[in-house]
Amino acid sequence: MPPEVLWTVPETGMPSFAELKLPEPVVRALDAEGFTEPFPIQAATLPETLTGRDLLGRGQTGSGKTLAFGLALLSRLAGGRAQARRPRGLVLVPTRELAQQVVDALTPFARALNLRTAAVVGGMSFNRQVDALQRGVDLLVATPGRLTDHTNQGTCDLSEVSITAIDEADRMADMGFLPQVRAILDLTPTDGQRLLFSATLDGDVAGLVARYLHDPVTRAVASAAAPVETMDHHVLLVENAHKPRVITEVAAREGRTILFVRTKHGVDRLVKNLRREGVAAGALHGGKAQNARNRAIAEFKDGSTPVLVATDVAARGIHVDDVSLVVHVDPPADPKDYLHRAGRTARGGDSGTVVTLVTPPERRDVDRLTRQAGVRPTLTEVAPGDADLTRITGARTPSGVPVPEPERPVQNPRGSGRRSRGQQGGRGQRGAGGQRGGGRSGARPRQRDTAA
Repeated sequence: MPPEVLWTVPETGMPSFAELKLPEPVVRALDAEGFTEPFPIQAATLPETLTGRDLLGRGQTGSGKTLAFGLALLSRLAGGRAQARRPRGLVLVPTRELAQQVVDALTPFARALNLRTAAVVGGMSFNRQVDALQRGVDLLVATPGRLTDHTNQGTCDLSEVSITAIDEADRMADMGFLPQVRAILDLTPTDGQRLLFSATLDGDVAGLVARYLHDPVTRAVASAAAPVETMDHHVLLVENAHKPRVITEVAAREGRTILFVRTKHGVDRLVKNLRREGVAAGALHGGKAQNARNRAIAEFKDGSTPVLVATDVAARGIHVDDVSLVVHVDPPADPKDYLHRAGRTARGGDSGTVVTLVTPPERRDVDRLTRQAGVRPTLTEVAPGDADLTRITGARTPSGVPVPEPERPVQNPRGSGRRSRGQQGGRGQRGAGGQRGGGRSGARPRQRDTAA
């Protein structure tokens, strides 16, 4: 593993995008999109990646790494044109939501360079993806399972990929996707440029680096274990009997809020309870159909549903502005999960609050977890209606007027196109229900949702 260089802002200040030698159409598009100067991770990596060097990048969530690798890929692809079924650039990501976010973020800059982008993910029409690939895709954003489907069926040929970015590599390892990632990289030219971004650069990720990256430069802008400085961290000690009401009062606050729950069944149950109490809440987990997941995120972004209840499928990659509060309804399983959940707030320099609800039997484990995460939360004992609960979270009494479920069109189970064993997970991975072998949702209440 090459030595890590912790990048700091130069004494002369942050360079401009033009000074980073990005193509002029990209610089104009950045200005039109309101990007006035690069984030540190962008300034640290673009001078290296634009010259063709392999890169290891590490930055905290919300640090701007999507544009860090995306602008490099698009700039390197400028002036070319993809052949049918043969993308020229590739971005691998662990989840469908992150894939769509990357495409959305990069589309204005791809358009400025007359380049085509497309997403290839599970849960969406396979045939429509085939059509897009047939038309020619300059930059393909994909999840490993569905891309494996396309390469196996001959609908995508990776032999012309000149630059590949792997985002959230540690999450790929956690979800068991690295065998597919390795198989995909083996289909790309060995002399292609490779960029890898990860919160941690050890274990299986280190093996990936050693095998596929050539003399990479390593850049980091913050410790992987450091909490975002603009977050306030709180542990709220609550009696188990009071916890449901405390959750409801917190969810009834003003502002955009994410509540993290361990299981899919727990998410659905909590959303049902909150809507019955008058709180407009939506659900996001791996057991939802992709169109339902997209709708939940869209309604959360536009504010029509200000509360999102989610499993860890939303802990990484989902960028929604102005999330002022993140609540660990169920304490996370490990320090990395804590930090990535927490990273849904205080993004792009904004402030935010992170709250962990803890019952007395959980206190010791949560104390250990926060220490490992490098976080020193403020401990407060609360009950429903407490002034401290309101002061910390903005909790208030819900209206009590039930929020009706919106009418949804009946879904044709065949409407999302061919469903295959490779659809985001492949053989041996968790399926859309997050369980192996199609077991009952919620039958194992401690099970975590890892469906992509």
